[in-house]
This record gives sequence, C-alpha cells and structure tokens, in this order.
Amino acid sequence: MTETLRRHRLTIAAAILLAIAFLLYSPRVVEIHEFGGATMGTTYSIKIVDLPSGLGVEEFAQAVTELLTHVDKEQMSTYAPESELSRLNRSPPYTPIAISAEMAEVLGLAIEISELTDGAFDVTVGPLVNRWGFGPQTSVADVLDARIPSQPEIDSLLQRVGYRHLQLDRQNLTLLKTADVYIDLSGIAKGFAVDKVAEYFDDAGIASYFIEIGGELRIKGYKPGQQTWVPAIEKPVDTAPQVHNIFYANGESIAVAGSGDYRNYFEENGVHYSHEIDPVTGRPVSHNLASVYVIEATTARADAMATAYMVLGAEKGFELAQRLNEAVYFVTKSTAGDGFEDRYTEKFESYLQVR
Repeated sequence: MTETLRRHRLTIAAAILLAIAFLLYSPRVVEIHEFGGATMGTTYSIKIVDLPSGLGVEEFAQAVTELLTHVDKEQMSTYAPESELSRLNRSPPYTPIAISAEMAEVLGLAIEISELTDGAFDVTVGPLVNRWGFGPQTSVADVLDARIPSQPEIDSLLQRVGYRHLQLDRQNLTLLKTADVYIDLSGIAKGFAVDKVAEYFDDAGIASYFIEIGGELRIKGYKPGQQTWVPAIEKPVDTAPQVHNIFYANGESIAVAGSGDYRNYFEENGVHYSHEIDPVTGRPVSHNLASVYVIEATTARADAMATAYMVLGAEKGFELAQRLNEAVYFVTKSTAGDGFEDRYTEKFESYLQVR
C-alpha cells in the first residue's frame, strides 16, 4: 500500500470519526461557522463560534489556508523539495545552517521531548522510517522486494539516527548536524500547525473554537449555549471509524493529539509491522499498546508525546505519564485477544466527566 493511499485512508477515517462524534454528541446550531480543506497530506476542519464584529468566515478561511500552506510546503514538509526542512536535510554535516524562528521552535521542542523520553521521540529516525516503507523516501524496491531490512542494514542506518547529532543555537537561529542525519517532523509538525492556527484565532479575539488537523486538536471555550466540546477517542480497529470513548473539554483551552498502530502498518508472514519505529532498536514497536491520547497545553507537545508513548508501550508510557502528571489515555489490546483495555492517568480522568 502506498504512502499516499495510507494517508488517504487516515484522512477519510478522521473525517468520518469527527462527523460521528458531532452527530451523536453535539446539537445542530447555526452559530458555529465551519470550513476546512487539505493540508500536510491530510485534512483540516475548523469550527468557530461568534466571529468578531465586521469579519466574515471567508476572511478567516483564506487566512488559515495561507498559514497552513506556509507551515507545510514552505517550512516543515519532507515532500516539498524546496521547503526549509528539505533544504536543511540536504545541507552537509558540520556546517551551521541558518533556520527560521519557527523551525528553531519546533526543533527545540523536539530535542526537549527526546531528552524527556530518553530518545523514544526522535526526529532523526527518518532513515529507518523510509527503509521500513513508511516515509517519503521509500523506494518501490523496498516495498515490493525486501521491505524488511536485515539486521546489518538496520545497524548501519542507526548510525545516522540520534537527536544528539543536532546542535541547535536558538539565539543565533542556526542548526549544525554532527552526522548525516535526516530530519522528519511528521510526529510534531501537524501539532505545531494547529497551534499556529490557534494563535491566529486568539490574536483575532475569537473566544471559542475547535481546530482539527489530521486528528490533532486545539479546543477553546464553549459551543453556543455553554455546551462543552466533546472530542472522541477512536476505537483502534482498521475498519470504518467507531467512537471508542468520549471526553469533555469543559470550557478549558486544551490541546489533544493521538497516535496508534492500527491503520498505518503492514503484515508479512503473519507478523504485524507498525509504522511506529523505535529509534533505539531501529524496528517497529511490537508491544500491545494500540493507541494513546494526550491532553497538553500545546498540540505540538501533545503530538510529540503521543508518539513517544507509542514507542515506550503501555507500562513504561504510563509510568512516565504519571511521573510527569500528564493527562494520557492508553488503549491496549486485550491479553485474551478479543477486545481492548483502557487505562488513563489521574489527570485525564477529570476530562471523562462533564463539570
């Protein structure tokens, strides 16, 4: 299955799931202004309540389109050959490269999360993601002839992986690579884009909104009538999207991101290979954690932490989430193989009730 097709399936799944959630748990109100489109290989959906006086939804829709195009094609994309990230990946090691303030912000957070999770999140894992057939530089030969790399090949690629090869100077806005690393921001860029849209809405004086890009969310305020926004947790099955559980924003400004291995994967000889690659072993994760949802202050942080928890697995991930006092919801495959088991931190529990 090609990367484009996988992304298309995820896009359809996210769109259908959101529709189900709103049909089941939201009243139909004309005061919610909606628009959306395509970005970053997926789709986005925006819901705004109470537009500022004198401003129309078309103006905001156009501004969001331009903002997302800038973040994607001009900055964070590995698919656009002239994006800032693509040019950065082509730059030679041991040469300081000038970067934008936005790139420095994303890389700074990525490095922080890498250190916090002992390397479970690592934006330099790209060469292994590509080799396992899940990235933009995947070749036809890799997918069709020898998708599973040998251990010597994995060991060789691991020499190019490691966030410590990135020396970021945020004051002077430069990055120096100490190895021929390939940076892939797919585990944080969508969350960053959501945050940028939220910042734009905040500056415009919008008090209530629901922003979604590829399943990553930023929520603020209430729907009309002081109704809470009700995001959905997707049941981790590779079928038509189903609501596994719901939670409540309760008027808070929250950022939400999820990660799972139930749609983007392949099977060979009866073995399930997840798109989540462990940067330490160089192999797809093989534990029983099916999906994880994180509530944080920013979606970029939630996005990166969700990826880290998927790599760590349910036990190590839960221990870290409790230690960080983070709101995290884990869905694991049942040991009996006939369903799923839920586990969530104390901080997430408060979002499972209407307050």
